[in-house]
Formats: sequence, C-alpha cells, structure tokens
Amino acid sequence: PMFIFMGYVLSESRLADDLYRMFHVWMGPVPGGLAIGTILLMVVISAMNGLSVAGMAIGATIALPELLRRNYDKLMVTGVIQAGSSLGILVPPSVVLVLYAMIARQPVGQLWLAGVFPGLMMAALFIGYIWLRCKITPSLGPVLSPEELAQVSRAEKQRLLRAGLLPVIIFVSMMVPFVMGYTSLVESSVVGALASVFAAVIKGRFTRQVFETATRETLAISCMFMWIILAALAFGAVFDGLGAVNAIEGFFVDRLGLTAWEILILMQLSYLIMGTFLDDTAMLVIVAPLYVPLVKALGFDLIWYGVLYTITCQIAYMTPPFGYNLFLMRAMAPPEISIIDIYRSIIPFVFVMILALIIVTAFPQIALWLPEHVYAR
Repeated sequence: PMFIFMGYVLSESRLADDLYRMFHVWMGPVPGGLAIGTILLMVVISAMNGLSVAGMAIGATIALPELLRRNYDKLMVTGVIQAGSSLGILVPPSVVLVLYAMIARQPVGQLWLAGVFPGLMMAALFIGYIWLRCKITPSLGPVLSPEELAQVSRAEKQRLLRAGLLPVIIFVSMMVPFVMGYTSLVESSVVGALASVFAAVIKGRFTRQVFETATRETLAISCMFMWIILAALAFGAVFDGLGAVNAIEGFFVDRLGLTAWEILILMQLSYLIMGTFLDDTAMLVIVAPLYVPLVKALGFDLIWYGVLYTITCQIAYMTPPFGYNLFLMRAMAPPEISIIDIYRSIIPFVFVMILALIIVTAFPQIALWLPEHVYAR
C-alpha cells in the first residue's frame, strides 16, 4: 500500500511535469528525442507507481499534446505512450508482480529485482526502435529547431535537471537501502512514501486534495487486490486438491510426449492468445493457479517465470480486441486519433515486446542475476 500511496502522491502533485520538461529540453536535438524522452519518463513513472494506468494518464495528458504540437507522427506517438506505459507492470514496484508473488508464494523482493533488467532492456529496445525509425524517416520525429533550443538558457537547463531528477532521487533513496540489505521491503516502502510527501511539501504542492485522492485510491486498489488474491488462492487450492495439475502434467508429458521447454512455449503462446480477450488480473486468477504448479513440476524457476508472465501481460495490454491500454488511449486521446490509428500504432511495439520475451526466455540470467546477487549478500 505504501508504494501505491507514493505513486499517487507523485502523480497528483504533478511532479512528473518537471521531469517531462527536463526530457523535452535535453533530448530535443536527438532524432525522435521527445519520443525517447517520453519512454524515459515512463520508466521513472513506472518506478514511482507500479501501475500501467499512471503512465498512460501522464503520457496522454502531458506528452501527447506536446508531441503532436511538435509535428510528431500521430501513429508513432500513440504507440510510444501505450508501449511506455506498459512498463509499469514490469519495472519495480510492479503491482502485477505482487499479485503473482501472492499466488506463486514467491518473495516479492526477488520478483521486483528480477524485473529490473528485463524492464530496462525493453525500454532500451523501444528507444533503439524509435531512434532508428526517426533516423531513417526524420518526419516521424523532427528534432527541435536551433531557435527553440537557443531560447533555453544553460541556467534553465540546469534548473530543469535538478527539478526533473527529484523523482529519481526519491526512487534511489527508497530502493538502495533495500538492495544493500539495510531495510526490509516494507520499511523501504515507508521511506518512499515519506520522501514523496516531503518532496511535494517542499514544492508547495501537497494539498488536502492531493492527500485525500492518494489515500482513497490507495485504499481502493489495496482492497481490490486483497479480494483478487483471496479468490485466486481459493481457486488454486480447489483446483490442486482435485488433482488437476497432476492430470495436466501427465497429459502433456506422458501422452503427448512433449519436453519441458515445449510445454513452457505452449503455455506462453496460450497467454498471448488469452491476452487478446482477458486482462492481466483475469489471466492470473484463472490460469496461474494451474500453470504455476506445472512450471514448478517441470523444474523451471518460478521467479524467472513470473517475469515471463508479466511480459506476456504487457503484450496483452496492447493487443485487440480487448487491450487495456487501447481503451485507455481511446478515452484520453484527442478526436483526430481514431481507434484504427490506435490499433495500427501498437503493431511494431508488440513485435519489440515479443523480441524481449524471446530474449528473456533464452537467457534466464537477465532476470535472475540481480535477485541472486542481492539475496546472496
């Protein structure tokens, strides 16, 4: 709950505005620089909130109008915001990984650490794709003109850098003591919440309305997740008690003669198909109680599998007909962006995410090295 509260305080107090302004000034001379800055903004927002909807709301209200005003291609910027906001469920403190941890009975801290490098790798792949597309076709993401850059003084750039780095400093102050072993996860969440409140007070933006909204939303999301976890654990206990997991394992291994890796690939493909009709929570509640024991029986690491599951959830967020981010973008986008534009905009980013899924599947240590290293200490 404290991580969620921290995210809402930072969002409602509009501290992300300073961060985007910083990226806007510093990344302007790069091809597609403002779109790249938007991805970097989404990474920081994800580290502050852990929810996809927060990044989508900030991206659609702050970044989208500015990008369109700068003559960025509408398909490019719509895809950038949807793809960038999906990082919220992979980069810690991911709320989806908390749900998975409860159902799979795995440590939340290890899962969050496992999501760090895959999340940063996916953000780097997004940035590489944007830069390459805009380098080949400059009209998709024009650079800021020399006149616009000249209007911003060196002192203003330094001021924006200090203001924009404030959310980053909050995240570092929260996560470094945890990674170093000085605090527990719960204690780190309190540090983050207090730091966000202190920052909002210093900026003069911690109003009664901010506090009330952050508290109400934290309570609502926490209660919702408790009910989801209760239902998922009850469903899993009944399912396992009926012997369904052993029956399915026997069907795949004994009757079909599939190897462990072939079964894992089929499971991931089934998630991708289900993701076109279900959201991440529905998939977790319905399928995870079945798949998690099977993954364990096949000898795979449940921490690593949690990262794979989360990446497939990111893809599910962006695939029609039922794509959570697609609906959010339609609700927040201006009238000139049609639903067809929204569907077309996500195609290249979905392929980038599938590439990231393949890389993490082929090289599990991308996800496992950091938690193994930290917890070994």
